Amino acid sequence: MAKEAIDRVAAFYVIEAMARLAPPAERLMHRTETAPLLTSFFDWASKVVIRLSAKSGLAVAFRYTIKRREALSRFLADARLEIDNNIAEDAMRGIALGRNNYLFAGSDAGGDRAAAMYTIMQTAKLNDLNPETYLRDSIAKIADGHPINRIGELMPWSR
Repeated sequence: MAKEAIDRVAAFYVIEAMARLAPPAERLMHRTETAPLLTSFFDWASKVVIRLSAKSGLAVAFRYTIKRREALSRFLADARLEIDNNIAEDAMRGIALGRNNYLFAGSDAGGDRAAAMYTIMQTAKLNDLNPETYLRDSIAKIADGHPINRIGELMPWSR
């Protein structure tokens, strides 16, 4: 049953791969192919879950998915939405990988500085800048006397 569920979900991603970089109207057109597959998946999952032991991990996963049917289907009607939250998770991965290191920030002030640095680096990435190059350039400009009243010129979105 788990293999079949994975295979069914994989079919969604085949269609979504074609829609990923398409303009909004085209994305929605591709997703019309996903809608019947998604409906079929939820119908199938609803039948399967009652045949499983209620406390099994697979039953828990199916119930979780079935309860969130509306939220998991929203991407079909809104071209701005992705099929999953992988983009957000990828953006957070660096923070998750470093969380053990945060225990050794030294103090609350050290933690605040680390948070500020992560914010700057992620903002640079979101503006299609290499964070290391951005930081080197900005720090060099500040060291060379960049005026504080023009600090906005150093922001990632101003580059």
